[in-house]
Amino acid sequence: MSFTHLNKKNQPKMVNVSDKAVTKRTATAKASMFLGKEIISHFTDDELVTKKGPVFQTAIIAGIQAVKKTSELIPMCHPLLISGVDIDIEIVDSENIEVFCKVTIEGKTGVEMEALTGANIACLTIYDMCKAISQKMVIKEVKLLEKAGGKSDIKQ
Repeated sequence: MSFTHLNKKNQPKMVNVSDKAVTKRTATAKASMFLGKEIISHFTDDELVTKKGPVFQTAIIAGIQAVKKTSELIPMCHPLLISGVDIDIEIVDSENIEVFCKVTIEGKTGVEMEALTGANIACLTIYDMCKAISQKMVIKEVKLLEKAGGKSDIKQ
């Protein structure tokens, strides 16, 4: 097995995508997060407004910004012209939430890392905005749910 981000001398390289076809590509990631009853009990109509502002709305905006800046954070990611980002945050029960981040482009490389980054940063923003109430929050799992439009499609 060879890694695409290493050259023949096992030195880092950025994958050359110039010969790939431009296709519509999507990826969806999900992050599961424990907030706890103490935090969730403060929510009204699926939102919590703190002194820092509305928690979920701010987290969604932060996640979108993170998607657009993924190539600045992860060295081998290509800068991409993002076509769309949709982030949805759902309260699952009295203690937990799920963050879904779907990213779409028309390009030569996939957007898995962008979707994963967006979901992560949304969770970190929620943590930052709610830490005054409790610091017992846990980002439990972040995973790729699906990707489509490239050489290999994935659906979990």
